[in-house]
Amino acid sequence: MTTKLQPETALERNVARWANAQAASYDNGLDGVFKDLFYGGCQSGMVGHLIYYKDTVSFYRKHRKEIDELLYTMLDGIGENSPADLFGDKWDKKDPFARDTQNQNLLAWFGFEESARRLCDRAGIEA
Repeated sequence: MTTKLQPETALERNVARWANAQAASYDNGLDGVFKDLFYGGCQSGMVGHLIYYKDTVSFYRKHRKEIDELLYTMLDGIGENSPADLFGDKWDKKDPFARDTQNQNLLAWFGFEESARRLCDRAGIEA
């Protein structure tokens, strides 16, 4: 049986398209794709369209509302108030509103990875 992803947002559709395209090169399909993604994250370079700052910044700006909603939901769920609480030293505290490249890059990766987790949860994929 082939696992079917069920994206509900534009951001999730982006992640699902990428995952489905990658699945063909994995013996275990989507399970392997997501296992690798969750092991190394976007920072590993496996998500080819999210390697360079120009691309991650563009991705963040395109999906800003959805990514911000994911961030607020995550922060609320763990009882924290600031992205610095979630990202630690990687978060540039001098840029609290994520107007600069570094924080937008982190948020793009976070949004992609968190959307992937949601897709896996709905599809019953344990990666």
